[in-house]
Amino acid sequence: MCARCGTTAAETPLTWTSSVEGGVRRTFCDTCSRENIRAIEGRLDSDWW
Repeated sequence: MCARCGTTAAETPLTWTSSVEGGVRRTFCDTCSRENIRAIEGRLDSDWW
């Protein structure tokens, strides 16, 4: 399940992004990842974007 928009998938697709924020693993769908790629690359917490 995407931590941002709630999109679900039976298995995590290879196009999804995952990160660890505050010791918690979060997974983001390809759409949310593309929309926020600069913030992700800048290592900003998802709460910021």
